[in-house]
Amino acid sequence: MIIACPKCETRFHLEDAVPRKSTFVARCSICGHLFSAFRPVRVQPITFLDLERTRQSDVGDNVVAIGNRKGGVAKTTTCLNLGASLAICGKKVLLVDLDAQANLSICLGKQALPTFYDAYDAVDRPLDDFIVATAYTNLWLLPSGRNMVLLNKRYFGTRHFEFLLKDRLATLATRFDYILIDTPPSIEFSTLNALTAARRVIIPCQCDYLSTHGVDQVLKLIALVRRHANPRIESRVLLTMMDREMTASQMILSKIQNLYRGSCFETIIETDGQLKEAQILSMPAIHYCRQSTAGLQYMALAREVLTGVAQEALSPS
Repeated sequence: MIIACPKCETRFHLEDAVPRKSTFVARCSICGHLFSAFRPVRVQPITFLDLERTRQSDVGDNVVAIGNRKGGVAKTTTCLNLGASLAICGKKVLLVDLDAQANLSICLGKQALPTFYDAYDAVDRPLDDFIVATAYTNLWLLPSGRNMVLLNKRYFGTRHFEFLLKDRLATLATRFDYILIDTPPSIEFSTLNALTAARRVIIPCQCDYLSTHGVDQVLKLIALVRRHANPRIESRVLLTMMDREMTASQMILSKIQNLYRGSCFETIIETDGQLKEAQILSMPAIHYCRQSTAGLQYMALAREVLTGVAQEALSPS
């Protein structure tokens, strides 16, 4: 391994086994500066159930990833409320929490449970064993937790790492009508796995001046995934946190709709005090108040998703 003094930039070669801890303090023999150094984590091979089948098979039409490089755009809120709305429509829905912050799992009161990382380690057990029922009919969760960061540290960069989630989700193909994946606000192991496994991507975009930058970054990443791993992936932008009483919001809404013309959902999610109250109580808006503005709008989004999938199924190939 190679470490470098941040003060004089002198580089030193050390045997990997010399430092006993992953983080250690080193003293530069040239300038005497003390600094923290890190032992590199070696990527590990991945055990697939059937890699060749996974690479060659089409992604399921029922797998939807929800993501944006920018935080605070209602990504987790959309995953939870869209999932709950689809469940009310009679669809069996699995929510997959791939974000190590585990906000989706916390919202459903399912923290400190085995995660997808644990499921990967237990190759001899079906993924079904790690799925938990929620308090809502037709809605299940594959929880997240702190150990999810280990997937990125251990396997990011391993050959074919982006197919791991798709490989495991294939075992659930007939159990759920929809699988919604909540992704972290970064480009790393979990995000790339979600995009490789998904047929569709919903990109929440806050009605905010800087939000389009996050959308553009996701679209570039989707284009890359389309070329190399998932040629069928499609995406649409969902406008969120819209305040119709603010002129600035109206202007930004018009700008975003023009910028992504033909690629936006008709449904727009507005700011709603009852949605915030529902979040405090860890509930989907539609279950907190049947007539809440956001709850009704997420129901409209669910119907739009269902209609779009049905129309695609009927269209000639």
